[in-house]
Amino acid sequence: MSHPGVDNPDWGAPDLPGPVMMTQQWRDVTFLHWAVEPAEVAARMPPGVRPDTYDGATYVGLVLFRMVDAGISRGPGVPWAGSFLETNVRLYSVDDTGRRGIVFLSLDTDRLLIVAGARAAFGLPYRWARMRYADRDSVRTYDARLRRLGNRPSSHVAVDVGPARPATALDDFLTARWGLHVRWWGRTLYIPNHHEAWPLHEAELLALDDGLTTSVGLPQLVGRPPDHVAFSPGVYTEFGLPGDAARPRR
Repeated sequence: MSHPGVDNPDWGAPDLPGPVMMTQQWRDVTFLHWAVEPAEVAARMPPGVRPDTYDGATYVGLVLFRMVDAGISRGPGVPWAGSFLETNVRLYSVDDTGRRGIVFLSLDTDRLLIVAGARAAFGLPYRWARMRYADRDSVRTYDARLRRLGNRPSSHVAVDVGPARPATALDDFLTARWGLHVRWWGRTLYIPNHHEAWPLHEAELLALDDGLTTSVGLPQLVGRPPDHVAFSPGVYTEFGLPGDAARPRR
């Protein structure tokens, strides 16, 4: 399906090219996005990767959710470490082969084991944080504060979830992402994933007091409301093994 404003769209989730490395459930997901000029974030991309654009703009995402039953291969969730809260700040990328993905600037979670493991295995910028999630009627509230010496950036987000709605072209651009790009051990890797289309709901932003985007070098976002807000009850996803991002997908 082709959407105006997007170069070379590719919206169908491709099959994983090899065995399933891990499975995850992403639940109670709130998406907040700000449109920015691609030049503002181009230097944050790994080699061989550039900002992906929609109608000439790229986006910075603040994405908040519950991780549930993350497991190895298609096995059961890892005890204690398989379910946790996460908030990430992310960019939207496309590599020289045309593969679309995500580049994470930060991933904050309340599980120290996840922080250590993901940093060691894939070089992902996980950070340890105190986190809290609340679900009261239609309102979802997410709180986070980094655990570290010195300055401890925090975030408070609340949304009122409305009815289900069909996905827009912009929703597809932001959520139909079948992998992530990361620089690790001198190579740009692509880690593929596969999941169904996101079921989306209307969402009204009730509160936003965020220091996490500032903490990764994007203070200009704090002073203006997001350009895109959405909520999803979530999806089940499978991840494949990482590969060289310079190698075209089979």
